[in-house]
Amino acid sequence: MTELVISNARVVTREAVIHGTVQVRDGLIADVSAVPALVPGAIDFDGDYLLPGLVELHTDNLERHASPRPGVRWPATAAVVAHDAQIAGSGITTVLDALAVGDVLEGSSRLATLTAMAAAVTEMCGHLKAEHWLHMRCEVSYAGLPELFQPFVDHPRVRLVSLMDHTPGQRQFARLDKYNEYYQGKYGLSDEQMARFIDDKRADQARYSARHREHVIGLCRQRGLKLASHDDATVDHIAEAAECGSVVAEFPTTLEAARAARDTGIKVMGGAPNFVRGGSHSGNVSARDLSEHGLVDILSSDYVPASLLHAAFLMAESGRSSLPDAIATVSATPAAAIGLTDRGAVAPGLRADLVRVTRTPALPIVRAVWRSGERVA
Repeated sequence: MTELVISNARVVTREAVIHGTVQVRDGLIADVSAVPALVPGAIDFDGDYLLPGLVELHTDNLERHASPRPGVRWPATAAVVAHDAQIAGSGITTVLDALAVGDVLEGSSRLATLTAMAAAVTEMCGHLKAEHWLHMRCEVSYAGLPELFQPFVDHPRVRLVSLMDHTPGQRQFARLDKYNEYYQGKYGLSDEQMARFIDDKRADQARYSARHREHVIGLCRQRGLKLASHDDATVDHIAEAAECGSVVAEFPTTLEAARAARDTGIKVMGGAPNFVRGGSHSGNVSARDLSEHGLVDILSSDYVPASLLHAAFLMAESGRSSLPDAIATVSATPAAAIGLTDRGAVAPGLRADLVRVTRTPALPIVRAVWRSGERVA
């Protein structure tokens, strides 16, 4: 039997913050008590916070490691290991690596590295610090989506599938000026090229989106895969998400859509980078605005792993939420949304995924991370 004892910690449980002690046996939390005094052989937290391991449902950080610069493709296994170190170092013990199935640009690095990245995550699972699953981001307007998605329908690491549509003039890019700003900056297109690009993307949506959406939904229903909607902007978008059984509405772009999701029982995901920055890079509703209206159930680090913990503390310190409720947006609630009921809180019987955090004047700092009772960072 292996044992870990942590004392003199500010333990963030699901209900409260207590000054106490946590005991771990054989990878599970055995006891949580309001006894702050040091137990012989215990790790002295010196008043630091003890949180549950963070649970991340949507991060494309792996893609950034696979393509660290334009035109550069890093070896997939090395990219996974580097990504994993950054994830664990941010206090994330369970992560869904979001991989794009289809893209707005044919021949993009996302398309080129998709198979290799998924294979590397699967191959390295037993050697990584965090527990990794896959989140397949299906671009419904992409012509080759059915063929690209097929190998992942029965993939053992796939835990979530989202339906995306980045066609200009709707959802994330309702404002064409923001669409132009983003894609011209990303791909270096001239004004004339950009105009043709927009026409092509709109034609692709008309040709493919509806039938590809139904194709993916049908496969997910057959296999019992959980679905998420993406960039919902209207009540109608949420109605579509509810009809197909989505469990999460990722990054709704308007208050109207977020309210509709809440009313429908779909969990609302906000962007942690958006929350930290105080605004959306696409010009949509900010995560802080959603939080002020009580409309953030889950936070996601999206493209900055360290933002997950930072945003949760900002949410609590702004008075929008208690610290236990803010921490739940990055632990208990995302875990429950995808059926991982064995983690997400500091409570007896749950997996001992734990994070030691020091709160500095600038931001919270991760000092140590345990997964199933084993120190990993």
